[in-house]
Amino acid sequence: METTTDETAAEDARTEKAAPQEAATADGTARDAATGGASGADAEAGADADATTDAEAAEAAGAAGPSGVGQGAGAVVSVALGIVSLTGSWTGTVAAARETLVGQLRTSSTASVSQQIKEVYGDAWHTTALWAGLFALVALVTGAVVLVRPAFGAPGRPQAPWIKSVAWAGVALGVIGLLLAVLKYSDALLGLPPAS
Repeated sequence: METTTDETAAEDARTEKAAPQEAATADGTARDAATGGASGADAEAGADADATTDAEAAEAAGAAGPSGVGQGAGAVVSVALGIVSLTGSWTGTVAAARETLVGQLRTSSTASVSQQIKEVYGDAWHTTALWAGLFALVALVTGAVVLVRPAFGAPGRPQAPWIKSVAWAGVALGVIGLLLAVLKYSDALLGLPPAS
């Protein structure tokens, strides 16, 4: 009986010693879980703060100056209008055909050959030159506006080199188209043939 009592007492003592250790282990696990949860929350909060900072930086960069998209589009439009002024446009073709029809209706069959040439073909040729000159002038003005735009914008943002190149090409095409249109309209270039 005494042996059993001693064994029971020893077992109780072991249980009492193990209980605080288990409690401490449970507390440590709970503490680790709480710390891990807090670390995860901190990491998420840090990621949110980084995303907010990146968004604010992007907004600040956008607010700092224009992106140049409008200037690039203007330069391309200038080149396109310059090409149209040199090659001809649908508007110019239709206007020339209308002038030909009007000339045919106004000219009597008894009119002289030179009068018929002028009314039927000359006016149509001048109308074509006029429309080509109009497209060339718009191309020239558009290219010039793109080139001088940075002077009125943010002085710290230089214009992209490709925008300058395309705008200069538009200005050059506009000048050439305008010169050719003036020469055609004044009959200095490809004038009407003389009536013989």
